[in-house]
Amino acid sequence: MIELIWQRVVEFEGQPFTQIRGGKFTYKVEGNLIKLSRTNRSISKNTFKDAMKYVPLENTVPLQNFQAPSYLYAILMDDRIRKNNW
Repeated sequence: MIELIWQRVVEFEGQPFTQIRGGKFTYKVEGNLIKLSRTNRSISKNTFKDAMKYVPLENTVPLQNFQAPSYLYAILMDDRIRKNNW
C-alpha cells in the first residue's frame, strides 16, 4: 500500500495542501523524502508507511510522535492521496 500512496504523494508535488487549522503548504519530493514549504522539516517515505497504521484520522493526536504531524495529517487525509482507500 505504501507504494501506491507514495506514488500519489509524488504525483501531487507542488500542489497546495491544507492543514487541519487552515494553514496552506506545498512540498517537494527528493528521493524518499518530502521537503515542506512552510517549515524546515521533512517527512520520509518510511514515516508515511508507519503513519498509515492510524488512518483514517480524525485529528493529529495519533501522529504526535511523528515528524511534522499536522503536515502528515494534511497529506494523508487529503482526498487526492487517500482516494477511497480509507
